[in-house]
Amino acid sequence: MFGLDEKKKRETKEQAMKPIAIGADDAAVELKAQIIKHLASKGIPVHDYGVFSDDPMLYPDIALEVAQAVADEKHERGILMCGTGIGVCITANKVPGIRAAVCHDLYSAERSRMSNDCQIMTLGSRVIGAELAKSLVDVWLRSEFQADRSGPKVERIKEIEKSLAVVR
Repeated sequence: MFGLDEKKKRETKEQAMKPIAIGADDAAVELKAQIIKHLASKGIPVHDYGVFSDDPMLYPDIALEVAQAVADEKHERGILMCGTGIGVCITANKVPGIRAAVCHDLYSAERSRMSNDCQIMTLGSRVIGAELAKSLVDVWLRSEFQADRSGPKVERIKEIEKSLAVVR
């Protein structure tokens, strides 16, 4: 019985979230559409930052827009996609206050939230299939930061970021 109660709490929390920010480059436009459809089937709202066609574009522009919207607290979380997930991850992590992680397996998706309090997950459309991507998104949305052991580490990351911002 306890397990069912916890599941209901998680599902309720997922539904109470601000819209998920989502964006992809032309290499991942189809995966993005499938993730949006998957989230909609669960009643999870999404704000789509594009792209909307497979016309070539620069992934840093989409990654910056999504990451800035999350940093500005328009969204609690974001999902970014490109061919590998790496380029959008690197770009998102340039935005102050953002912690993004490439997630290509269930464990990394879970730990990116639980250990690192990542607000943005990134996926590679040329690395994983749509069904795995949906499972990763589900695990990532259900996972919550566990500040007991990881809190000091994430705080240290924030301190380092702040100290480096002064140097520049």
